[in-house]
Parts: sequence; C-alpha cells; structure tokens
Amino acid sequence: MRFTEHELTLAVTAAAKSVMARKKYRKRGVDIDTAWDSMDRYQRFMLLDAVGSQILPVLVALPDVEVAPGTRPSYSTKQVEETVAGLVGDDLGKLRRQVTVKARSALVQTALANIPPRFDPDALGPTHEP
Repeated sequence: MRFTEHELTLAVTAAAKSVMARKKYRKRGVDIDTAWDSMDRYQRFMLLDAVGSQILPVLVALPDVEVAPGTRPSYSTKQVEETVAGLVGDDLGKLRRQVTVKARSALVQTALANIPPRFDPDALGPTHEP
C-alpha cells in the first residue's frame, strides 16, 4: 500500500502512544499525551524506532486498496493477520509465533485507525482539506 510520509508518521506515533498506554502510565493514571510531551526527543525516538520497525514493514506490505476521498484505508483483520504472518518468519516456536502475529496485528490495526482521511484521490498531494 502507498502511504504518504504524513500518514505513516501519524500511524507510528499513534501506535507508540498505545504502547505507552499499555505500560506503566495506565497504572498511574497519567494522560498519555502529557506523558508523551514530557519525554525528551531521544526517548520518543527510541520508542518510535522500536514500534516503527514492527509495523512499517506490515503497512508497506498491505495490498493496495481503493480509498475514496474523505475516507481512510481499511483492511479486514484477516488481511492484516495474513500480512503480518507472512513477515514474521518461521524461526519462532508455534506459540510465540501466534502471540507475535496477534500482538503485531493489533498494533497495525491501531496504526491504521489513526491514519487521517484522504482528501486527495491519488494520495500524492496533501492528505487534509485546504
């Protein structure tokens, strides 16, 4: 699938924030955006790098779909899981592979849900209304 740089940035950032929400911040009741803003640039980079290395190959490998103006690309859970499973590899044990596919699929679905609607039918121009 072809995504713009802006779309990928928003997707990876949203996925990284969801990873933060699952960790220590949820237990303490801290707002994720506040915690994100309190991180220094290096801490954000490290989190974005780790999450991006997991989901960017999947986002790029997803099949091309038609995206109507004003909507965002959408994929079924099965499509995402098949794409993730094809990229995970067979060097993991059966149980670890299943857990990895499920977890990474959920992370990719979170990223896809946070991609902004497209307003340029060719997706080569701005992804927002002028």
